Amino acid sequence: MRDDASLKRYYAARAREYERIYSRPERQQDLERLRALLPPLFAGRRVLEVACGTGYWTGIVAREASEVVGIDANPETLQVAAEKSLPPGRVVFRAADAYALPEELGSFDAAFAGFWWSHVPVRERARFLAALDRRLAPGARVVLLDNVYVEGSSTPIAERDAEGNTYQRRRLDDGAEHLVMKNFPAEAELRADVAGCGRELRYVQLEYYWLCSYEKLSA
Repeated sequence: MRDDASLKRYYAARAREYERIYSRPERQQDLERLRALLPPLFAGRRVLEVACGTGYWTGIVAREASEVVGIDANPETLQVAAEKSLPPGRVVFRAADAYALPEELGSFDAAFAGFWWSHVPVRERARFLAALDRRLAPGARVVLLDNVYVEGSSTPIAERDAEGNTYQRRRLDDGAEHLVMKNFPAEAELRADVAGCGRELRYVQLEYYWLCSYEKLSA
């Protein structure tokens, strides 16, 4: 079962700490490659960024996109995102539920979700993809980016539930500990999940991250 409330509380509390994860020395080579790989995937496209968080990846996606609409459920992370210097007139942030994307957002020919897929419960993946699909034009490009589990670098897995979701215990600066769902799907699992709504799936695995893209099936 989804536990949106606890996930929202965690990211609200972590909003001002979140981007420290991208300063880890061992991950810089991967991050540099991702900064090069991502922008061309969105060249000239209107992009829906799901769970945009603090907007770290928004500016990277916006380098070649015609427009980026970043949505997130947390006002705290959206506030951090709004403080960034991003291309004027081409980036908009909105509060919205990733599982019930409002029609007023319009139609998009691309979508990006960075570090969101790992927080989607196994049983809710089809529901999320269906909600996303409704906001996409035929042939739209979808790009998912997330973490590879690396022993000694990733936070250890603390629990696993009956549905196969895994959880980490994370501690914030204020000392509070949060149990956070964080899944690490294999390539075959990703392919199976998107098979019904996408084609031409491409998968790139780096040391610390994976990148998956597909094209929406025609109506």
